[in-house]
Amino acid sequence: MFESIYSASVTAGQFFIMALVSLLSGVAFSWLMSFRVRANRRFFIVSSLMPFVVGVVLTFVNGNIGAGVAFGGAFALTRFRSAPGSADEIAAILIAMCAGVAFGMGYVVCGALILLLLGGVFLALSALPLFDHAALAQDKLLKVTIPESLDYTGVFDDAFARYLSSAENVGVKTVNMGSMFRLSFKVRLKRPEEEKAFIDELRVRNGNLEISLLPYAEPQAQL
Repeated sequence: MFESIYSASVTAGQFFIMALVSLLSGVAFSWLMSFRVRANRRFFIVSSLMPFVVGVVLTFVNGNIGAGVAFGGAFALTRFRSAPGSADEIAAILIAMCAGVAFGMGYVVCGALILLLLGGVFLALSALPLFDHAALAQDKLLKVTIPESLDYTGVFDDAFARYLSSAENVGVKTVNMGSMFRLSFKVRLKRPEEEKAFIDELRVRNGNLEISLLPYAEPQAQL
C-alpha cells in the first residue's frame, strides 16, 4: 500500500495513476484549505495543480542525472515576480510541494495522505484557540501625523501616561513632501472604552491632523 508504484522504467499506466491521484487529491486539498486561507481563486487553482506538476518533473528525472541538470537549468531561467504571501499561503504551497515529491517517486498513497491529512490538521489547528494570546490582541498600532514645526519628543507623554499601559515608538516618517511627520507607536490602552477620548486628546496636540489606531501586527520576514 505504501510502496512505490514505479518500476525500473515508468509505464504509461503507472504515470496515469500518479496523474489521476495527484490531481484529485490536489483539488481536495485546495478545497479544504479554502475554508481557512484568504486568497483569490487563482491561488487555489495553482495549489491544486502543484502536486501533479512537481510529480511530473520528478517522474521525468527518475534518477537520470542529465535530465535533472537539464530541468534545473530550465527552471533557473524562469523568474517569478509576486507579492509576498501570507503564512497560510506559504504553508499550503510547501505541503503541495512535499506531496508532489512523494507522487514523483511513485508513492501515490503517501502523497494523497500528506495532502488530505495535513489539510485536515491545518483546519483543526486553525479552529482551536491554541495560539491565541489575549494580551497580544490588545496591542494597537497608533499613527499620528504632526506638523514639521512641532517637536515630537515627549509631546504626547502625559496623554500616553493617562490612557496607555504601554507605548513603544516603532518609527518616524516624513510625509507630504517633508512638511509633516508621521509617528508610529505600538500601544496598549488601559481601558478600551476610552479609545475615543484618547484620540480626541491627541487631535488637540497635533492640530487635528490624521490619526489612525489599528490592530498591531508584528513585522514578518519575507520568504
